[in-house]
Amino acid sequence: MRVLILGGDGFCGWPTSLHLSQRGHDVTIVDNFARRNADFELEASSLTPIEMLGTRLTTWRELTGREIGFHRLNVAEDYRDLLDVLSDFRPDAVVHFAEQRAAPYSMKSSWHKRYTVNNNLNATNNLLAAIVESGLDVHVVHLGTMGVYGYGAAGVKIPEGYLRVQIQTDDGSYVEQEILFPPNPGSIYHMTKTQDQLLFAYYNKNDAVRVTDLHQGIVWGTQTEETRIDERLINRFDYDGDYGTVLNRFVMQAAIGYPLTVHGTGGQTRAFIHLQDSVRCIQLAVENPPQAGERVRIFNQMTETHRLIDLAELVSRLTGASIDFVENPRNEAADNDLFVENRQLLDLGLVPITLEDGLLTEVAEIAQKYAHRCDRTKIPCRSYWRQPRRAPETEGTEQAIASSDGRAAEDGAAVGDLARPAVR
Repeated sequence: MRVLILGGDGFCGWPTSLHLSQRGHDVTIVDNFARRNADFELEASSLTPIEMLGTRLTTWRELTGREIGFHRLNVAEDYRDLLDVLSDFRPDAVVHFAEQRAAPYSMKSSWHKRYTVNNNLNATNNLLAAIVESGLDVHVVHLGTMGVYGYGAAGVKIPEGYLRVQIQTDDGSYVEQEILFPPNPGSIYHMTKTQDQLLFAYYNKNDAVRVTDLHQGIVWGTQTEETRIDERLINRFDYDGDYGTVLNRFVMQAAIGYPLTVHGTGGQTRAFIHLQDSVRCIQLAVENPPQAGERVRIFNQMTETHRLIDLAELVSRLTGASIDFVENPRNEAADNDLFVENRQLLDLGLVPITLEDGLLTEVAEIAQKYAHRCDRTKIPCRSYWRQPRRAPETEGTEQAIASSDGRAAEDGAAVGDLARPAVR
């Protein structure tokens, strides 16, 4: 199959590109290096030394004889270029990773909120509109998030996308139908993923675009079978407070002797999946497309759930690291239960990799190997969900000017004017 991977240079996109190429698919990557540019903005790079994409692609070709194509463009802005790539490459499937993926980053300031909304929603709509304009029958595989459901299911097992409901009519009878499970996003990032759902539902209904939406849990691990082949193919390992996923962050903190930072009580329950399983799930989705006329297919792409404090205690037992309970920057319940249905991917053949000491040790070995690259000042999360309200301005012009300057800084100027254009 011909597979176009939007965001193919990123944390999930890169190992997915290699995995599908190794499986014999004809793969082409589209990327604008927004994630690499965010490193410059945040002054926090991957713990692992990632090569430039050109080096990555050349290495893959030399080692495997397989060619992966590349087009540099911004999916959210360069519509005509995207349409041209679709028309020329004529993919059977498009894997859509081309969205800003971090909840903390989306909550840093009003600029980051606007950037996340503009980038994510325009990227998704541009892709769908370009598929319709091209006239091609393309299967869209989208990497969503379990966060669209929220984390307060009240003991109800979260179904895969759809909820059967009964609606009472005027005459007292009931009508049954299935609706999208009521969303409850916990950040601007998660909110854009809930909007994606509506875009998919509309284009599927109106234009018969075939879509598989993967609601993914938190990814742990950093390597796959393909990225281990050569160090030049190594994947990202984010540990900073904006992009670092929680279990990887705990393991890295233990490797450098930094207390494991547990937000709040640690009673929050989250869904998890190993990176190797993530790329396998995407492969299963690509190779098993929905039929023409089928509604949007939604898979819960997760393999297990854990409380954050339990993960911290596991890492602590394995490494001897201490645990530090810190203020929770998020606006969320102190604890929650989470029950999730994930039968569809299991039925397609997924054999889950569950959290085991051996695999955790493998992640720890990478963290220890590259510990010298860690900037300890980037570990704490400084993106707060709730901003303090300003007092009324009552002290004249000078106070008003100072307040205005404060708003400008909060609106993204604090990250530096030179950094802004690079991440838009």
